[in-house]
Amino acid sequence: MNHPLPPLQWDVFCRVIDNFGDIGVCWRLVAQLAARGHRVRLWVDDASALQWMAPTGCPGVELRAWGSPPPGPDEASPDVMVEAFGCDIAPEFIAYSAYQSSARGQKDRKPVWINLEYLSAESYVERHHKLSSLLSSGPGAGWTRWFFYPGFTPATGGLLRERGLMARREAFDRSAWHAKHASAFGLGDGGPEQRWVSLFCYEPAALPELLWHCQAQPTQLLVTPGRPTAAVRAALAEHGVQNMKQIGHQRLSGGREQLLISYLPPRPQPAFDEMLWACDFNAVRGEDSLVRALWAGQALVWQIYPQHDNAHHDKLWAFLDWLQAPASLRQFHATWNGLDTAPLQWPDDDTLAEWTACIQAARARLLTQDNLVAQLLGFVAEKR
Repeated sequence: MNHPLPPLQWDVFCRVIDNFGDIGVCWRLVAQLAARGHRVRLWVDDASALQWMAPTGCPGVELRAWGSPPPGPDEASPDVMVEAFGCDIAPEFIAYSAYQSSARGQKDRKPVWINLEYLSAESYVERHHKLSSLLSSGPGAGWTRWFFYPGFTPATGGLLRERGLMARREAFDRSAWHAKHASAFGLGDGGPEQRWVSLFCYEPAALPELLWHCQAQPTQLLVTPGRPTAAVRAALAEHGVQNMKQIGHQRLSGGREQLLISYLPPRPQPAFDEMLWACDFNAVRGEDSLVRALWAGQALVWQIYPQHDNAHHDKLWAFLDWLQAPASLRQFHATWNGLDTAPLQWPDDDTLAEWTACIQAARARLLTQDNLVAQLLGFVAEKR
């Protein structure tokens, strides 16, 4: 879809609930908009994760603290306002935008106001995508807010995918990455039979089982910082592994020393992508890392963000239905997400190959669809 647009001023608003998820999605969005020549102000209440996620920033993207005053008289007023994940734009900013629209004599050229929703494969997404809501009160009375749903099918808004991503993925040298990682952490060559597994999770009850199964063959486990590192260390300590070295062979009681664990430092988004590309199996959580794991095309398990009313159960099953996941992968997801208490069945080589083929087939379907930014630009072009 090609909708040429002049450079526009985008104001994107993000309230951080999960430091890695909400801000991760929003940063990829604004960076991709800027890469297409647009100007972006990202209004966020906690930008601390960007210090490691995007340490060099991005030309064309300006960070603004949530709650700071609206832009000054010499700054561009918004052409597009995006509130991510249902966060509410401050009434002061809406009033400022309305005043600017009126002052420019363009009352009929209001900013395109978009509510960018959470990602889901549930059927309601296609029904609600691009629906409008007319504001009846407040400084934006008479304005229209549009609901834009990312998704996995052509009837949704698609997924974030920057230009050149698949070319970079194709050119990636896994062997060189493995050697570089081993050198950086003082590790030996685990040989071709070694599995590489990444772990980005909350605190799954089945984590000790995964660690146990990983000892059945040589395994390099890459543990991301924060909650995953704490969860792994707690699981090891519970099973009698007291040596909490940063890197080293770990053994559960009675197990063989074939599990090599690397506790990783925080890494920028491109480096996180490369870690996913380098692994045979990726355990991911939330929204942003799920999408990146799909683009990676390796076997994965998704730990969905738990909700108190168990609404995440339907969301998980809808995703697995869209994925056309084989029964073994569906069961692994159920156990990993605590939907049942069945034992965690770690995949043998044939099963892992089946899971990888499933993810790659899903990726092929996604690549036939326009990405989220392309669809947003097309939508804005229609509404301006």
